Amino acid sequence: MLVVGAGIMGVGIAQVAAQAGHTVLLFDARDGAAEQAREKLAKTFEGLVAKGKLSADDAAQTLSRIEPIASLDAAAGVRLVVEAIVEKLDAKRGLFQQLEAIIATDCVLASNTSSISVTAIANGLQHPQRLVGMHFFNPVPLMKLVEVVSGLQTAAAVAAAIFDLSKDWGKVPVSARSTPGFIVNRIARPYYAEALALLQEQAAAPAVLDACLRAAGFRMGPCELMDLIGHDTNFSVTQSVFEANFYDKRYVPSLVQRELVDGGLLGRKSGRGFYDYAEGVSAPELETVEPVLLPTAQLLRVYGQGPVADRLAASLVQAGQAFLRVPSSDWVGLGVEGAQLRLTDGRTATQLGVEVAVFDLPLNGASGAALAWAPSLRASSAWTRAAPRWLATLGFKPQRVADAPALVVARTLAMLINEAADAVQQGVCTQDGADAAMKLGVNYPAGPFEWLAQWSTPAVLGVLDALDNHYRGERYRVSPWLRQRPWMDSEAS
Repeated sequence: MLVVGAGIMGVGIAQVAAQAGHTVLLFDARDGAAEQAREKLAKTFEGLVAKGKLSADDAAQTLSRIEPIASLDAAAGVRLVVEAIVEKLDAKRGLFQQLEAIIATDCVLASNTSSISVTAIANGLQHPQRLVGMHFFNPVPLMKLVEVVSGLQTAAAVAAAIFDLSKDWGKVPVSARSTPGFIVNRIARPYYAEALALLQEQAAAPAVLDACLRAAGFRMGPCELMDLIGHDTNFSVTQSVFEANFYDKRYVPSLVQRELVDGGLLGRKSGRGFYDYAEGVSAPELETVEPVLLPTAQLLRVYGQGPVADRLAASLVQAGQAFLRVPSSDWVGLGVEGAQLRLTDGRTATQLGVEVAVFDLPLNGASGAALAWAPSLRASSAWTRAAPRWLATLGFKPQRVADAPALVVARTLAMLINEAADAVQQGVCTQDGADAAMKLGVNYPAGPFEWLAQWSTPAVLGVLDALDNHYRGERYRVSPWLRQRPWMDSEAS
């Protein structure tokens, strides 16, 4: 096989293929780049051997299967080409057209593109049916996911062959249709977009948003993740998805992020983004609230049913506090002598009443996890002071944010689920494919449809409708697939 492009992705693909026993020809248009890449890989292997993570024999055999070549003509007999060059349509299309004059007609062509239409790349080829997307994730040797992307003319047998080959290489392939962003880069957009929207309206600081989403199980919060990726890169991907979807408002780029890019505040690589990475600069500290002293004489009630209500009740039992359960309630939360501390249903606390505060969806059972909350703008100062203390008593680390609909975690998860539902309805992927892609491609703690099963379709619909009613735009429109889900569930039962 031939790998074209000796950058990080190309060398990673060559390594994985060689470790699986394939002879790999490695080509790069830059003179000497392929040889240099192989030498760098050899040094990497030396380090792995020294640490006992790779045997010397396996390292030597893998390197022996990777052969740098100076001309594409040397690859005339290969049966598979994997392209990993610059992410530009003209460059990729030109390369494959050049290869068609060299390789056999039954050679499969695969592109490692992360966002360019496979259909567009195949346009103008003599045999467009043999072109398929084979999107790896960085670092290739460690990341399990491969998106196998079919364009309009991709032969089913070609996609199936690449799917099986990916498994032979120890990867987990997921089939996708060639639409903007494929699976991962499309479904992941709300993870960044909702954080940026909250920052735009000054609802919370980056450190609070990150802490709340880490508490929900994400390895990195959206702000620190964008700093790691680079705001120029993340903004560029958002722009490309926005343009490719004919400027659908759901994918509109953020003014907050554009300002960072314009100012050269690109994140870790520039030394500053949402956070300052200069030596000696401390990370922002989160708010700390003292719990209520228990037991108290206050009349407490735990309202509603389900995992969150059960968790609140268990926390009060552990604290030795007497309370009543009101399972027939249409809301979930804690009642404190008439005041309400409610699990968000998407509506703002101000909409829900006077002595009301709302708290975010608590996904993590760990004690002391950061949790967003907001008081009603009509609430008394006494209840505004008391509400976070009750959340602390219940085992959370409350972080006050503005009274924005669905707060932080609930709105982010609802939008991730909504985007995944649209992807399934449009035939981009299956439900299982979406779940696998998001867990393996970007290390989400669960897939969007796993969250949907845990949370319930009516609750997600309620959050999305509340967001749509609040902001009055196209951004939060509900996926028709998700809107019909309750009837699908009833049919299945």
